[in-house]
Amino acid sequence: MARYSGAVCRLCRREGVKLFLKGDRCFGEKCAFERRGYSPGEHGQGRKKQASDYGLQLREKQKLRRMYVLLEKQFAGYFDKADRQKGITGTNLLVILERRLDNMVFRMGFASSRTEARQFVLHNHFLVNGKKVNIPSYLVKIGDEISVREKSRSIIRITDAMDTVLRRGIPAWLELDKDNFKGAVKMLPTRDELTMPVQEQLIVELYSK
Repeated sequence: MARYSGAVCRLCRREGVKLFLKGDRCFGEKCAFERRGYSPGEHGQGRKKQASDYGLQLREKQKLRRMYVLLEKQFAGYFDKADRQKGITGTNLLVILERRLDNMVFRMGFASSRTEARQFVLHNHFLVNGKKVNIPSYLVKIGDEISVREKSRSIIRITDAMDTVLRRGIPAWLELDKDNFKGAVKMLPTRDELTMPVQEQLIVELYSK
């Protein structure tokens, strides 16, 4: 399955919730979900059918997968990894997704969306503990320091994202040194600190069939 390259605002409307896929636009008046908060397509405003249990589970999985911009095979791999770990599988899955380098770049405010963060990482704009890492799926650990390369600190898209980071806020488990273009992972998040509107138990039920 190829990576989705269509209009990402349709994904938010399809899932019925903001996935924040277009950065700063999602906070403004031009947000397509705010203007047309119904499903895309010819019958988007029609009467909705009652979803089955499987339908609810599938939509929850699609919502989380699209939120982190992952392919189906990638997402299934993360679920297997979470299922093998000790603890609650659903929470483990969310924490693993949060540990991805592209997500951390987004969370720290160096990019306006996860898609943009992925592109920045692929183009060698970031260092982890002083070493170049260009793998978006790289899983960071507690104590890791993420910084913008010296040559990349003048990129307008990065500086613009950092100027608007206060609108999103920095999670409590991260630390940002905005003046020096770097941040650190203080701890891994607990489930209470992950505020995205996801019912991960439905995803666990889907993959447990």
